[in-house]
Amino acid sequence: MRIGELSRATGVPVRLLRYYEQQELLTAHRTPGGHREYEADAPVQVGRIRALLAAGLTSRTIRELMPCWEGGRLHPCVRDRLTAQLAELNTRIGELSTARDALADLTARVAEVA
Repeated sequence: MRIGELSRATGVPVRLLRYYEQQELLTAHRTPGGHREYEADAPVQVGRIRALLAAGLTSRTIRELMPCWEGGRLHPCVRDRLTAQLAELNTRIGELSTARDALADLTARVAEVA
């Protein structure tokens, strides 16, 4: 499957597919003419990449997790890694919530002066 076909099959722009390849998340072979050629399961891999990105994982973490798929699921050995990532995300959400409340308070005080 060529890059344009993969783009159409997944809805992911060609430029982004090249980025995934650059980040070593997706692998392509080159034809004798120099065109990228992807394996038949590339749309599934792109779907996995998109799901992991949507979960807030970095490219580096995704690269480490890509070999951990068994069938359509992540291997249980990555549970601790994902749990740690979830805890970090919850911490960030708490910090953002605190910042939002502080900003709302400042905004209310500005409105009182005006």
